[in-house]
Amino acid sequence: MKKLILFLAIMVVSSVALVAQCPMCKAALTSSRDHGKKNEQNVGNGINKGILFLLSAPYFLIGTAGFVYYKAQKKKKLANG
Repeated sequence: MKKLILFLAIMVVSSVALVAQCPMCKAALTSSRDHGKKNEQNVGNGINKGILFLLSAPYFLIGTAGFVYYKAQKKKKLANG
């Protein structure tokens, strides 16, 4: 339990430095969208799609692990009767 609390504390403390990059990304995306045409592909759309793609990976991994765990528990329950 102490290791879990230490891990969570380290994660919270280390995430503070990551927040500093958000305004720079927002400024780059906003300026890219303002200068582009309506139907033209621009940097902002690509970055947003990349962010969504990277965001989907943890959900996919957790969902897969949950499904495997569910199947294992169901198989174990059927074996025990």
